[in-house]
Amino acid sequence: MKYYRPMLLTPGPTPVPEEILHATQSPMVGHRSSDFETIAEEAFRALKPIFGAQNDVMILTSSGTSSLEASMLNIANPDDNIVIIVSGAFGNRFKQIAETYYENVHIFEVEWGKAVNVPEFIDFLKSLNTDITAVYSQYCETSTAVLHPVHELGHALKAYDESIYFIVDGVSCIGAVDVDLQRDQIDVLISGSQKAIMLPPGLAFVAYNNRAKERFSQVTTPRFYLDLNKYLKSLEANSTPFTPNVSLFRGVNAYAKLVEEEGLDQVIARHYAIRDALRKSLNSLGLDLLVQDEFASPTVTAFVPKSKEELNFIKNELKNRFAITIAGGQGHLKGEILRIGHMGQISPFDILQVVSALEILLTEFRKESYIGTAITQYMEVVKAYV
Repeated sequence: MKYYRPMLLTPGPTPVPEEILHATQSPMVGHRSSDFETIAEEAFRALKPIFGAQNDVMILTSSGTSSLEASMLNIANPDDNIVIIVSGAFGNRFKQIAETYYENVHIFEVEWGKAVNVPEFIDFLKSLNTDITAVYSQYCETSTAVLHPVHELGHALKAYDESIYFIVDGVSCIGAVDVDLQRDQIDVLISGSQKAIMLPPGLAFVAYNNRAKERFSQVTTPRFYLDLNKYLKSLEANSTPFTPNVSLFRGVNAYAKLVEEEGLDQVIARHYAIRDALRKSLNSLGLDLLVQDEFASPTVTAFVPKSKEELNFIKNELKNRFAITIAGGQGHLKGEILRIGHMGQISPFDILQVVSALEILLTEFRKESYIGTAITQYMEVVKAYV
């Protein structure tokens, strides 16, 4: 059977809505012109509610990883002690960046698939018996589909030592979660364009509070392209220090209009409804979930097939027969789990396609009928949302 609309359900990049694609294809304007300044001013401001920020959000023309690196180079001095929470592949990326530049890097390891235990983490900080400048964590660890308790962590961290900077990587969940820098005690929150913000890859975002803004100007760590002071200065003039991706700036504004039309609260509720429905349907198919319900991400779900043969069959046949692309595991979870991304402009009925396809594939592979099983469980959850 021919499927004319392939479905991309990876944890990024995500499908780009037509409204955003149309905006990015508008005629080019000069990036040092008043035309671009109008576009940029709107984009810097439009992202504030998405990030729960009081200040305009900086936009870098680079990948999400650049914002991870920038969040270190502009917060930590060369001799500072910093702590990295590692619970998956992207926490490990924070670690790799830190160890490239700094000597005093302390790692708090969390079992992959688990969320950080906040009291245990505070005990770890105490055991270091040294002044800590900054703590770095994922919000959603994309490789495992864990959503860390960032609000609880932020408050516990500042109660322990209010001078510590709390930096959060929200690349795979900002745009789908309720976040507020002041409420959650976050100093710097970073993200990228190609996930829940549903743009093509190529932009990185940095939200910050006034305390972090002051810190940027005090840090002596060498940096050039990623010197956030340059972006702050340009932002005041509705510009950028280096050549911006003009087309994606327009995409930011189109994205913000889509969110405004749906309502941010509804966007968030939709992501959580899909998460809950998908998890229930996967369970009904005898597929174990990697993450406990309490810490399950609203943007990506990780599940464990019964064997490597079943895993490969599901992943390959979804792509070959149904034109549905999902993701495998990363790191030591490669070949162990599959991940379904459900972020951006994804409706509950889009995900129904992969649920029904899984029914067919598992019926064939296990030689046991699952037809109607997962769909029923899925719709029992969705009906309360719609």
